[in-house]
This record gives sequence, structure tokens and C-alpha cells, in this order.
Amino acid sequence: MLLSKEQLDRYREDGFLLVESALDEREVTALRDAFARDCEVPGPQRVVEEDGTRVRAVYASHQRQPEFAGLTRDARVLQPVRQLLTDDVYVYQFKINAKPAFGGERWSWHQDYVAWRVADALPAPRQVNVGVLLDDVNEFNGPVIFVPGSHRAGLVRDDRSDAARSEQHLDPDDIALSPEQLEAMVSSHGMTSPKGPAGSLVFFSPEIVHGSAPNMSPFPRRLLLMTYNDTANLPSWAGEPRPEYVVCRDTTPLRPLDGPFLDRAGHVPALEGAAL
Repeated sequence: MLLSKEQLDRYREDGFLLVESALDEREVTALRDAFARDCEVPGPQRVVEEDGTRVRAVYASHQRQPEFAGLTRDARVLQPVRQLLTDDVYVYQFKINAKPAFGGERWSWHQDYVAWRVADALPAPRQVNVGVLLDDVNEFNGPVIFVPGSHRAGLVRDDRSDAARSEQHLDPDDIALSPEQLEAMVSSHGMTSPKGPAGSLVFFSPEIVHGSAPNMSPFPRRLLLMTYNDTANLPSWAGEPRPEYVVCRDTTPLRPLDGPFLDRAGHVPALEGAAL
């Protein structure tokens, strides 16, 4: 899959692009099943909700589940990323955010690149995020809300709070925009929320302002997020780097699979060598 000029222009103007139903029902079911298996794997890669039981996020699932390893190289994902960024990219981070029905928590308003610059000394915002909707997303189940065009204004905030919400990862609360900053951004750009059926893809900039509300509905909202980085834009840690399940160590450029990921999942070398 290649993006058209119109789609490329829209991404650069708005900071995000929705591609509906890129994956079929069989593929979505396989990814959901793989996520359910991975939620049972103990370890620090699992982040739980404040109630201490339900999973809030899981990192580096592609290191443990072949379906996700294959997905990172599926041409429907990787080819548009290379169009938007560069031919030589690797997976900088892989995570799945889960908002369970009846109470999945909010994610504060933030810009992703702030976290990566602060925590990993990432030189430039040379990344593309790819969100894969694992559930139908509507206005009720806590969709991601974007401030379109906000990526063109650069960073609104360039530091983190002193109090860390999580010891496992840098939480959006740590880099959240103030009410005054958000009000100014929304006054200039407005807000929008891409919604669509499971299997849809959302490509979005590391500098776009975004957040999401709690999920008060009876519908779950699981969102798979793959962040691709330019291989010429590596972290330059001065101290101890973040754990491998949070930040990739293997920066070998990825090449597209020669078929759909589900057909190739058992033959993907990424599961053996490539990290998040």
C-alpha cells in the first residue's frame, strides 16, 4: 500500500491520517488473540490501571508474539511510513494501550516527542506513529483526540514534571500540557477525533498534541501503537538508558514482507533479533 499525494499532503497539513479498514477481520482477530496471550506474560512490560488489576498498556509485544513481529514489517504499514519519513527506519517503540469497558483511564494531553527527547535524548522528531485500531472506535469508548495542525508549531512543552506517575515508563501525565497551553492550541487549531472500524490505521506525527478521555462505555478500546524512527536519528543517552522493552536496541533498517503479516508470521526474523 502506498499513500497518494493527497494523503501525504493531508498528513503533513493535519499531522495525522486515517486509513480505514486496512486490515481484515481475520487479521484483527489474530492480533486480539495475540494481545490476550501477551497480557498473561508476567514482567515489567505490563502496566496496570490504578485498580492494580486491569492492563493499561503492554510494551514490546512484537518480541513475544509472531503476529506483532510480522505486523511491524507488513507493507501496508511499513511502506507508508517510509514515504512519510525515510527508507531506513526501525521500530523505536511498540506498545498496546488498552481501555477496558466501563472505566479505562484517560491519557493526558501531550506531545510524544517531548518524552523521547527528555528520556532518551532523541535528537529530532524524525518518527512516525502508526496506530492500529483493534476495536471499533466511536465517540463513546475513549477515542484519541488530536489538535490538527498542532505539530507545525513545534513543542509546546519541553520538560517533564518532577513527580513521575509510573516507574515503568514516562507517562503522559509527566509531560502534560497545562490548561492554558491546551486552550491556546485548541483556539488556533480546533479538535478532531478519528474514528473507524477495527483494522483501521492512524498515522500521526510525534509532535501533534493529543489525548483521550476515560472509557465509560460498555465497549473496549484497544489501540496498538508502533513508533518508527529514522536510523540516522538514534538516542544519545548520557546515563543509564531506559529498558529494552521500552526503547529499541536493534536499529537495523526494516524491509517490507513479501506478503500479509498473518501469512508470514511464522517466518519473520524480527521475532528472533529485532527489538522494539
